This record gives sequence, structure tokens and C-alpha cells, in this order.
Amino acid sequence: MTTSTIQLETPDGPCTTEVVTPDGGGPWPAVIVFFDAAGLRPAQTRIAERIASSGYVVVQPDLFHRAPPLSTLLGGPVTLGAVSKVFQDPELRGKFMHGYYLPAVAYGNLEKTIGAVLGHIAKRPDFRGLVGTTGYCMGGNASLRAATIFGDKIAATAAFHPGGLVTDQPDSPHTRVKTVKSRVYLGPAIGDLPPEAEAKLRAEFDAAHVHYEVENYEAKHGYAVDDAESYDSAAAERHYAALAKLLRETLHV
Repeated sequence: MTTSTIQLETPDGPCTTEVVTPDGGGPWPAVIVFFDAAGLRPAQTRIAERIASSGYVVVQPDLFHRAPPLSTLLGGPVTLGAVSKVFQDPELRGKFMHGYYLPAVAYGNLEKTIGAVLGHIAKRPDFRGLVGTTGYCMGGNASLRAATIFGDKIAATAAFHPGGLVTDQPDSPHTRVKTVKSRVYLGPAIGDLPPEAEAKLRAEFDAAHVHYEVENYEAKHGYAVDDAESYDSAAAERHYAALAKLLRETLHV
């Protein structure tokens, strides 16, 4: 397995992008990984490498590429726990939301960044098949948003302990699923998708004839990422199994 970093050109400047390829010459289908709110770091690399080991080119773009390094805001090492503490400080929370989170998931920004990622994947000689996505926390939200933007360019969409899939805001992902063409798997943690919100999301999926599955995990938010205080090894393994099944059944042509 080879893990490398490239600078991918986007309309908003370079985007540091991690690429993981399995051993051998391929070609392989591709998976885009959307990281959680703590950004690109070893815990997310380990997820990318685990996915790649099953025979996929895995590409993980830095969705925060429009902002300074997250470590400058945190004033120390970047972990999911450190980012969680930011939310206890109103000033830091505001800086994080407006400087990092909201730009990362904005539809227009995702269209530019992930459009560049898809362009890169299409040109790779070791790519053949289809493209899927998976995301964690904030990245789960971005994963579903990308499916609403790119339609049939994405064949599989996964989101684990995702946040904000159903809100009262006009840009709530659940209001846009009519453009989703991928098969969707959602694995919310406890509290991520309350019953009323889940009912609204299912209704929108059904109306749009989206092939989807929602499996609620009896685990805390952050269960799949191993530097989270709420990391749950059993739930993480369940997530890997569900993701492997989704990718196996959708990306190979």
C-alpha cells in the first residue's frame, strides 16, 4: 500500500489531497473520503488506508484548504477531542464555524473542490470502475451533499455519525436529495438523527426514489474515528463491514 500527498489545483487554489493505493498495479474503483471536523490527520489516514486495503484508490481532500491550518486555531495538536473543546468557547466556536466548517460544506465550495477531485480520479491510469464516497461527522454531511451536487458521477454514498442532515435551514441536505443518483447508506450514532428528523429524511428519499438504508448505531458520536474519546471498536468494525458491502455492490463494473 502506498500513501502519498498531492497538491490538487482547484478554482480556489491548491488543495492538499491524500491518495492511498493498494499494492499492485490496479486498476481499481475509487473512494473519496470526507474527514470529520478535526481535518486531515493520522486517524483519518488510517481510515483511508483500511478502505484502500480492500482494493480501492482512496482520495481524501483537505476540505479546509481555504483556511489556515487548523492547528493555528487550536494552538496545539489536532484531534477530534481538541476540536470538540473548541465548542465550549463561544469565540473559538464562531471562528471554527465561519472559517472552517461552513466553508467546507458549502455547496458551491464542494462543487469546486470535489469537481477537481473527480477530474483527478478520471485521469488516473490506476482507476477503473465507479466512484463512491464516505464521510464522518461533518464529512458525512459533506458526503451526502456531494451526492446531491454530482448526481450520477457518484455511485455510492456513505455517512457515519453524520451531523446536520435535517435542519430548518434552506440548505439542509434532506431538501436536496431529489438529485441523488447513488446508493446511500447512513449510520447515525445516538442522537445524530432523532426520530422526527429521520422520518423527514426517509420521506424525501422515498419521494426521490433513492436506494437508501439507515442503520442507527448504538454508539456515541465519533464511534468510527480512533482518536475520538467516543471511539467504539465494535461499532467501528460494523461500519467497515457495512461500507465494504456498499462499495462491493456498487463500484465494480
